[in-house]
Parts: sequence; C-alpha cells; structure tokens
Amino acid sequence: MNGRPTGPPYHQLSVQQRARLALALRALDAYMDGASYRVFAEVLFGNQLISERAWKTHDLRSRTIRLVQAGRALVRGGYRALLRPTSRKE
Repeated sequence: MNGRPTGPPYHQLSVQQRARLALALRALDAYMDGASYRVFAEVLFGNQLISERAWKTHDLRSRTIRLVQAGRALVRGGYRALLRPTSRKE
C-alpha cells in the first residue's frame, strides 16, 4: 500500500505478543458485553489467584484494565501497527 513494504508476517510475532493480543481482544469483548473487570479477570486468569479482600490492589486488576485499554487501542486503528515493518533505527 502506497509503495511501502509490508510488515512482518503474523507468525513472526513472539508467542507472548500473540497471547497478549488474544487476551486484549477477549478482555475487550467482555468489557463491551458489560462484564465487570473482576468477572472477566477470573475467567481469563482463574479465580483461585484473586482473593476477595485484595481485589482493589491486586496486580491482576491493573493487568486486566491495561488489557482492555490495549484492546480498545487495537479497535481504534492500532491493529495497523501490526502490519508496518519494524523500524531499523536503534
């Protein structure tokens, strides 16, 4: 497109990057369906990791919120960054 080289193929993304993208989209789907952060954090990460009293300060709460933010950024057009080649500048 517009004479630019294509980005790396999907399989060149690391396993961690692919897993984060999948989690971000799943978290966004749950958020858009109206589920609370706690409910879909329990689904994504398992409820045995989350105690009742520590939810407000639990690191999984912050991680879940960041996943939703990443999913929203992808939907707003951030997915195009996956198609761009990486910069060779260091």
